[in-house]
Amino acid sequence: QVQLVESGGGLVQAGGSLRLSCAASGRTFSSYAMGWFRQAPGKEREFVARINRSGGSTDYKDSVKGRFTISRDNVKNTVYLQMNSLKPEDTAVYYCVAVQTLAVYRTPPAWEYWGQGTQVTVSS
Repeated sequence: QVQLVESGGGLVQAGGSLRLSCAASGRTFSSYAMGWFRQAPGKEREFVARINRSGGSTDYKDSVKGRFTISRDNVKNTVYLQMNSLKPEDTAVYYCVAVQTLAVYRTPPAWEYWGQGTQVTVSS
């Protein structure tokens, strides 16, 4: 089992930046692939980014490529989402996710563990 706790959400102006953090419990963090999803009010949950166990492979939702960067620190048991050039369309609750065996990853059922979410609001 793994527990995930997100932090770093808040209110930011369009064009600004935020860094989300996700702290994971346990001693086997490096054995988990990690990712981020988001859900805006009235919208379905959508894939944002994922990173493999070693951190050497990443993938992103097309609309955030070049603006968002996912990274991980396997010593601190933490995954990050650096969000730059934020747009009002990025406003959502952001969820940290984890799974040990990952193949298809762009849909929620692929991920076993979910954090509680952190609110990101981008104002214009």
